[in-house]
Amino acid sequence: MAVIQFFTLLVQSILWNAQMVGDELDEATRERMQQREEYLSRVMTRLLQELEQGTQQLAQRTQEQSGFAWGALLFAALRQWQFWAVAGVLLLLFALCCRLRKRSHEVDSSSDEESSSSDREQVEEEAEEDDDSDSDNDLGRLFAEHIQWPVQNLARDCQVVKDLIDNFILVFRQLLSNSFFPVLEPAIGLGSAFEGWSPREEDIIYRLLVPLKPPRGHAFHLELGNRGETPAWYSYVRVELECTCMREQLAQEMLCFLHHPVEELRRNQGPSLLRTLCTGSYLDVQKTARWFYQLVQAAWVFLPQSSTWRLTMLPSIRFCKFRVTEGNNKTHVIEMMFGVQQGNSDIFVSSQNTEALFTPSTTWPESYAVAEAKFFRHMAGQVPHDSFHLRCLQAYARILVGIGFSTYTLKTVVMHLLNTIPLSGWRRRHFVLRMEDIMQYLLCCLEEKRLDHFFLGNERVPEEINLPPDFQTAEPLNLFQHLVHDPDAHAEAMREYTDLRRRLTRLLVSGR
Repeated sequence: MAVIQFFTLLVQSILWNAQMVGDELDEATRERMQQREEYLSRVMTRLLQELEQGTQQLAQRTQEQSGFAWGALLFAALRQWQFWAVAGVLLLLFALCCRLRKRSHEVDSSSDEESSSSDREQVEEEAEEDDDSDSDNDLGRLFAEHIQWPVQNLARDCQVVKDLIDNFILVFRQLLSNSFFPVLEPAIGLGSAFEGWSPREEDIIYRLLVPLKPPRGHAFHLELGNRGETPAWYSYVRVELECTCMREQLAQEMLCFLHHPVEELRRNQGPSLLRTLCTGSYLDVQKTARWFYQLVQAAWVFLPQSSTWRLTMLPSIRFCKFRVTEGNNKTHVIEMMFGVQQGNSDIFVSSQNTEALFTPSTTWPESYAVAEAKFFRHMAGQVPHDSFHLRCLQAYARILVGIGFSTYTLKTVVMHLLNTIPLSGWRRRHFVLRMEDIMQYLLCCLEEKRLDHFFLGNERVPEEINLPPDFQTAEPLNLFQHLVHDPDAHAEAMREYTDLRRRLTRLLVSGR
């Protein structure tokens, strides 16, 4: 294992230094590269010492054995896949160094022959395009293509699911047009599938949030809990009745729930939201989920897809979950959550599950999923055409299975790095470097026992993300706060980090 780690660090070291060829660096970049070189030097020195100790022990044992034992040992070593992996890496490194040196001379000579600044820019652009098209020049590209990525068509499947839910919403609105149930807004795609980085085909769950607006004669008032050390998960949606007497006189559409007799309301008008989906004065998540469940079953027969697709309802308490099977037997598992928007922002209180063992049915946790999806859509329009930031997330989600770190933790790390590393540095050829940056960022957070929430207290959130006024001025929320108070949890997290690094090494070497 020390051999694999040594050569992986050697690859990273050469890749890091390869970025310096033919480039002019600013002071901050030089300082960051110097720190990276010092770190790699320390770790490589330690691994070399381990290798030397292992070699000495092996020599002491083999001195007592016969020549036949030497031959058997050599034969066994040759059969180890690590031997061939290391040999292949060394050949790739040799080719990379030769081609980088050749590329550096070509770019330098071309720049000397040009006199105007416009001509120099053209040469640099042509060199960059040529570098992107030549896989021999790009060890990061070779590692990226070496990995066995899942065969997916997320864009197509997400659009299929979105079209289906849009059809549901249209039918829902027709069925509810004369009622006093919540008004359903167009659904918003959330999570890894709609962000473009779901790790495995069989694990994809298509999550959508349906915003709820108050019906006629009603108003929603959010009562947000105190975040403290964790995001607010105990917010409430208080429902109040509003006077509609003036509206009744103008349009004669409805009776006023506040000022008409109860008996007249019962005879001539449907029940208010307080009598259907609320517990006391608060909107009830579980009652709303059961209502959604019934709506989906009732609306299915009116959808064009129902003639060739199959619908299977799945159990759930806080949202509506079901599976649809297309005519070609391709299945999609869908979770329809619902939520109430905070003002005009991208932050909602939603029906998502919480980590608490018992969550009262009137509690609505604060959700940042809409803002996160919007952040990744924004980045999709800013990054280079061959950006590998989503592949980085996909790779980590794949090797996280069975480890205590959540995909949300790694997703938060990647969002922070996307906001700090120049977007031109996320191309395919930078794949290994960015994977290592993610590991280093996670390690620093574990050592400091601090990982800041991306939206709360972060002044560098893109302006395209609409946050409540108090978010940027709020105290940064530490997602690793539990590690501060629990030394055992911190020790376990450090062990899991070591396991994660081992898995990353295996992924880069074996491609699986």
